[in-house]
Amino acid sequence: MLPLSCVSVDAATAVLPHQRSGRTEYQPAKAEITCTIMHILIADDYAEVRRGLGDILSEVLPEAHFSEAGDGDEVLSCLSNSEYVLLLLDINMPGRSGLDVLRDVKRNYPQLPVIIVSGQPEDQYATRCLREGAAAYINKDNAPEELALVTKKILNGDCRIRP
Repeated sequence: MLPLSCVSVDAATAVLPHQRSGRTEYQPAKAEITCTIMHILIADDYAEVRRGLGDILSEVLPEAHFSEAGDGDEVLSCLSNSEYVLLLLDINMPGRSGLDVLRDVKRNYPQLPVIIVSGQPEDQYATRCLREGAAAYINKDNAPEELALVTKKILNGDCRIRP
């Protein structure tokens, strides 16, 4: 299972019975509640696409927090400043290509799964992306149907999805 960022909250809201000397006393119960927050980075040069991908995933991962990056340098900056459990990455971005960014990500964050979400033809790019270390390749035309399923599989430990 992937490491997730966790936030712990101390709650003392329940009252439990406690037997003492034949009589029942009530004492507050302390409970440790752990909330898991998953941070997912969505990188695409179009804000509408980033929002759309976030909307798709927020339906199946309501506990997730989404950050956005519009180019390769912003991706690397975001990754250096926070812990993410997943990166959705487009191939065509301004400045550096998604393949160059993928190489840097896999070199610096080898455990971070990367799903390539691209409008480029699968037969031309999917095998190359998987060889470079991507966990999956999804064509944007198929994203609404496939993204949630593939993301859940990867977050559950299926490290690589074959095309």
